[in-house]
Amino acid sequence: MKAPLRIGILLSGRGSNFLAIADSIRTGKLQGVEIAVAISNIADAAGITAAAQLDLPHAVLVSKGRPRAEHDADMIATLRAHNVDLVCLAGYMRLLSPGFIAAFPNRILNIHPSLLPAFPGLDAQQQAFDYGVKVAGCTVHFVDEHLDHGAIILQRAISVLETDDAHSLAERILIEEHLAYTEAIARVASGDYEIQGRHYLRRSR
Repeated sequence: MKAPLRIGILLSGRGSNFLAIADSIRTGKLQGVEIAVAISNIADAAGITAAAQLDLPHAVLVSKGRPRAEHDADMIATLRAHNVDLVCLAGYMRLLSPGFIAAFPNRILNIHPSLLPAFPGLDAQQQAFDYGVKVAGCTVHFVDEHLDHGAIILQRAISVLETDDAHSLAERILIEEHLAYTEAIARVASGDYEIQGRHYLRRSR
């Protein structure tokens, strides 16, 4: 029997995507996957409190006031101590160092609340709303050395309603994020894919 894919979650805030992943595992929607550890760089992040309440392995590694490379080295050590196969960023509000990315090549996922390459960086939903787009959404991608740039695994799109404001648009995108991240992790867990340049390709069975 194939060993489950052990994922490490990095978060900085409420951890809604983390909780959606945990719920998908608990309910059997996401099979062959287990959460090995959740790590927060913010001591009082609601997401890490939730991890403790769910009795999941968790750690707080405060980043404020520490050199990025030093902090990331501690995170790498913690993830390796928990035998993590795949790192999933779930509202982790800190850029990763090149050393961290090199430690987990093509094994770091991120979810971004826009249809990349449109609107990278912070406040993507506000950016999209201000630009007047008619379609918005979210993207799950592998992480590389550039911001919101790695090979795209999948995207989910929604129409922007005339009644939307930036807040309502963000809330509707978040619903899609919870679905998209579970599906993307399942695809990676299957191993039935390859990356060619910027392209994520699913292998035909």
